[in-house]
This record gives sequence, structure tokens and C-alpha cells, in this order.
Amino acid sequence: MARYVRISNISCSPVSVDTPNNYDKVVEQVKRHLKHFIDAVLPDKPDLIVLPEVCDRPANLPQEDRLGYYKTRGTQILDYFKDVARNNNCYIAYSAVMEDDDGVWRNSTRIIDRKGNIAGIYHKNHLVIEENTVYHLAYGTEAPVIRCDFGTVACAICFDLNFDKLRLQYVEKRPEIILFSSMFHGGLMQRYWAYSCRAYFVAATATRPGTIISPIGDIIASTTNYTEYVTATVNLDCCIAHIDYNWEKFKALKKKYGTGVKIYDPGLLGSVLITSEMENKNIKELVEEFEIELLDDYFKRALKHREGNI
Repeated sequence: MARYVRISNISCSPVSVDTPNNYDKVVEQVKRHLKHFIDAVLPDKPDLIVLPEVCDRPANLPQEDRLGYYKTRGTQILDYFKDVARNNNCYIAYSAVMEDDDGVWRNSTRIIDRKGNIAGIYHKNHLVIEENTVYHLAYGTEAPVIRCDFGTVACAICFDLNFDKLRLQYVEKRPEIILFSSMFHGGLMQRYWAYSCRAYFVAATATRPGTIISPIGDIIASTTNYTEYVTATVNLDCCIAHIDYNWEKFKALKKKYGTGVKIYDPGLLGSVLITSEMENKNIKELVEEFEIELLDDYFKRALKHREGNI
């Protein structure tokens, strides 16, 4: 059965503040800056809002002022986002440097649920070296999959995108959406992660464009040089199948269910994305009815055949 999720991607640059060493004023300027973009997407009634890495750190904050600012900020921005989530019935992925209960500072993404509670936290696994040696942030060591009421999400932050170890954990765990909060864009790696993990990929980046990408690596929506935010609806009731051995099954599926099913071929890849648009049939039932071999099952079968013949 169709499972639609409306996602807002805010890919804004960090604000430059007037008085970087007046931390109370800095917090207020940062809050106004973020509120401007939050207010812009709320009319779309998103289920999920995703923000860039360290979205509440001013661009012109001197290195020596970071800790003082963070301590003054405390949970003020987090509390603001909790209010937004609670008052607008949405989830928010908030990326920031914060101090844990155990006194350790980390670069993390917090998933705030519709009631303003923390549904889960991801700590950046792969810090840029200076984040640890200069700013004394601790490395994350886990790759949690966080359950939301619309489905499952996982996170990556900036430099993480370069490392297969984290990606392969998500390949195994199969989150439905990967939330990438970042200062850098990531280029082709965004689309590769989406296809490799068989997941929708939301890249909220301070370096635009920010994107929403399908599990077969197609850009569904993108921010522009003019607009720092974009909202799109994705359907999580989907699967990926290779065209080999499935062509006639695709035709039969489409003939029977018509507009109740979408079979999208991006070209060149040899794989298609199938989504159920019906309220009484889910994608698993459709795959079973037409005996469609899914992409990963096909690859496993091909590897097994190779191993038995060498």
C-alpha cells in the first residue's frame, strides 16, 4: 500500500552574525535565520524537515569562540525545533555540535519526532581529523536505524560519505531513507549511496544544491541557486528489480493494475523502481503475485551460480 512521506530539504548556508563574541545575541540571530527557512517550508505540511550539518553554527564565529557560544546556546535551538515539531506535527533532523549527558562533545544529528521528543541520535562516525584534534569532538561508533511513524531512517554527516564502512552497514540494515546533513555536497557519492543502500537519500547541504534522490539514484527534487529549500513527496512502498527475466512480468503487472502501480526505468542502469500507488495492495504482495525477482535476489543468485562453476 502506498506510503507517502512529504520531505522538506533546507540547504541553507550558515548565517554571518553581527557580534560573534556576544553569545546571547548570536543565539537570537541564529534562531531568526533558521526560523526564516522553517517558516518557508511549513506551508507544505512536511512529515520530515532535514537541515544541514552544524546548522546553528555561524559562518564567521572565530575558532576560540565556538565553545563559549555552544555553552551559551545550550539546548535553546534544540528546544525551538522541538516546539516546531510538536506544533506542526512533523519530524525534524537537527544537526549540531552538542554536549552529551556524559560531558562528551559530538557532531550529531538528532531526530525529533512529532511530539517534540528525541526519536534517535546519530553521532558522526568519520570526523575530519581536526574536529577531534583541535575541537576535541569524539568519534561516533554506531550506525543506528531510527524508527519513525512513516518508516525507518539512518543518518550520515559530511565526511562520512567518503567511507565504505558506514555505507555497508546501511546496506545490511536497509533503512528506507538516509538523511545526509553536510557542509560539503558530495557529488556523485550522493547518488551512489542511494542506489547502493536501496534507499531514498536526502542531502541537506550548506553547499547547494540540496537534493532528494530516489533508490535508483535519480534526483527527485533539488534546491537551486535562488531557493535554499525544496519539498517533495516520496513513496516508501517500493522495490528495485533488474530487467533480466522480469520484462514480461512488468508488462503483466502494469496491464492488470494500470495507474495503481508505477514502473520507472531511469535508463542505462538495467534496474527499475516499482511503487504501489494503491491502498489495498502493497509492493510485497505485487512482487509475490507476479513472481518478480528483486535486484538483490538476482545478484545473489548470479554470485551463487558463479561460485558453483569456478
